[in-house]
Amino acid sequence: MADAAARTVSVAEAKAHLSELVAAVEAGESILITKRGKPVARISPERPPRRKITFEWLEEMAAGMPVEDEGAGDFMRRMRDDERY
Repeated sequence: MADAAARTVSVAEAKAHLSELVAAVEAGESILITKRGKPVARISPERPPRRKITFEWLEEMAAGMPVEDEGAGDFMRRMRDDERY
């Protein structure tokens, strides 16, 4: 299934203009490559790697959060009992 936002080029066109296509992909464009009119490959921007969540990162993040006086169970009871809609 072709992406409506992707530019379509033939294999021959892709070979002749690879540098231009790579520049377009770096700018966020997606390129669909066809062979005899049928889609065979897609060039799309690389996603940045996802941040690895470590125990140290979680501790650092939690250290910056305010401490609540009310426990989670009390909070949920209060929300359930006091703020009915």
